[in-house]
Amino acid sequence: MDKPKRIPYGIADYRRMRLHRMYYVDKTAYIPQIEAAPYYLIFIRPRRFGKTLWLSTLESYYDINQAEQFERLFGDTYIGRHPTEERNSYLVLSFNFSLVNPDPAQVESSFGSYTQLVIENFLRRYARFFSAQELQSIRQAPDAGRLQAVFDYVAGHDLQLYVLIDEYDNFANTILSTAGQAAYHDLTHGAGFLRYFFNLLKGATTGRMGGLTRLFITGVSPVTLDDVTSGFNIGANLSMDARYNALLGLREAEVRQVLSYYRRAGMLLQDEETSLATMRAWYNGYRFAEDAVEHVYNPDMVWYYLVQMSGREGPPKHLIDGNIRIDYQKLRHLILVERRLNGNFGLLQQLAEEGEIQGQI
Repeated sequence: MDKPKRIPYGIADYRRMRLHRMYYVDKTAYIPQIEAAPYYLIFIRPRRFGKTLWLSTLESYYDINQAEQFERLFGDTYIGRHPTEERNSYLVLSFNFSLVNPDPAQVESSFGSYTQLVIENFLRRYARFFSAQELQSIRQAPDAGRLQAVFDYVAGHDLQLYVLIDEYDNFANTILSTAGQAAYHDLTHGAGFLRYFFNLLKGATTGRMGGLTRLFITGVSPVTLDDVTSGFNIGANLSMDARYNALLGLREAEVRQVLSYYRRAGMLLQDEETSLATMRAWYNGYRFAEDAVEHVYNPDMVWYYLVQMSGREGPPKHLIDGNIRIDYQKLRHLILVERRLNGNFGLLQQLAEEGEIQGQI
C-alpha cells in the first residue's frame, strides 16, 4: 500500500482534504438530490457532525472560480463521475456565524464587521464580473445596504448566487444561555439586526430583483431560525427527512471501510470487529428521522478514535472527544430557569437512569 491517507480529524475544508490526500468519505451522491430539492434549504445537526465540511464541499462544487480544478477535487467521487449541469456555475457567498463575537455589548458591531469582510472577500474573488464603477458603488453603500446591493447587482446581470450559512445560530444560542431571554429577544425579534439580515435573504428570493438563486443553512437548532424569520417560510427543512438521514455522519458500512483501510495500512493494530464493536456501543446513536432505517456515527468521534488508536493495541483511556462535550453553561440553561428547576430536569434524570427517552421535540 502507498503511504496511507492522513486521518482528517478536525478538518472541515474540502479543498484541503482533497489536495492534501486525506481520507474522504464520499457524500457527493447527495448533490443531485439537493439540486432536486427546493432552492432554499435548512439542515440541523449536532456539533462536530460534518456541517462545515458539507458546506465546503458545496462551495468547491458550485464555485465558478474553481471550475479548472474540478477533476482534481472531484474526479474520483460520485459527482465527479456524474456531474450536474449546475457544476461550477455560481458565485458563492459563504458565512460562518461562529466567527461573530457573542458578547451582547459587541455582537451587533461584530456581526456588521464580519459580514462586511465576507462581502469584501466576495467582491475581490469575483471582481471580473463587476466593473470598477460597480465595485465602488457597492463598497460605498451603507453597511446594512451592501448585501442588498450585491443581491440587486447579481439579479440585474443574470448571475447565479449561492449563499451558504454555517453555524447560523451560534452566537444567538450563546447569548440565550449566558445573557438570558431578554438579550436573546432583542437580538431575534422586532428591529433586531439578525432578523433584518434574514429579512434581506427572504427578500432576495422573490421578484425580478431577487438575486438569491440557492441557499443552504446549517446549525444545531431550529429555534433561532423560527424566531428571526417567523418560520422562514421560504425554506425547506430537510433535517428529519429520512432520505437525508446519512447526508452527514457515517453509516456503519462506511465506518467498516475506514477501519479496514487503516488496518491494512498498519495504523490500526486492533482487529476491525473489536474496534467496530466499541465504536458501535459508544458512537452509533443517531437516527434523525423516525422512519430512517439505520443509525449514523458522529464523524468527529470516528476520526478521534482512529487518532487515539494509532499504534495502540487496546482502547484509549478516554473514548469521548473532549472537544465535543456540551458546554455546561448551555446544559444548565436546559434545566434551570431563573435558578429554579424546570420540567426538563425530570426528563434528563430519566435519560441518565434508563439510557433512553422517547418523545416529540
